[in-house]
Amino acid sequence: MSLKERITEDMKAAMKAKETAKLAAIRLLLAAVKQKEVDERASLDDAAVVAVVEKLTKQRKDSVAQYEAAGRQDLADAEKLEISVLAAYLPEKMSADEMAAAVDAALAETGAKGPADMGKLMAVLKPRLAGKADMAEISKLVKAKLAG
Repeated sequence: MSLKERITEDMKAAMKAKETAKLAAIRLLLAAVKQKEVDERASLDDAAVVAVVEKLTKQRKDSVAQYEAAGRQDLADAEKLEISVLAAYLPEKMSADEMAAAVDAALAETGAKGPADMGKLMAVLKPRLAGKADMAEISKLVKAKLAG
């Protein structure tokens, strides 16, 4: 079963269980997936669906920070609920040790030396780790390795 099919099945289950908040989050996700398919005129594979989920999750995290800064905890809680629903469709995240090992492997493979090679190193890492690791954390690791 593809990820998109799983999301559709979860939407049906949420409808039957009358879970309105979960249903709204899943519908939002499906709408974003369909929009991406229309924009690209192609059916999305699981990796592309994960990218959409990551984008929506990042938007929700930004909204939570803004709502909490404005003192709107009710809206922040609603966004956190959506994040928890979306998180179910993301692959399991890598541990810090696994991320460091992946960066070390890419360093050895590319022969990157110094901060000027960061782009080359990130170009190798991004397709391998997309969805599995927070790319901001990977970027920090790469900077630290290339600086030292």
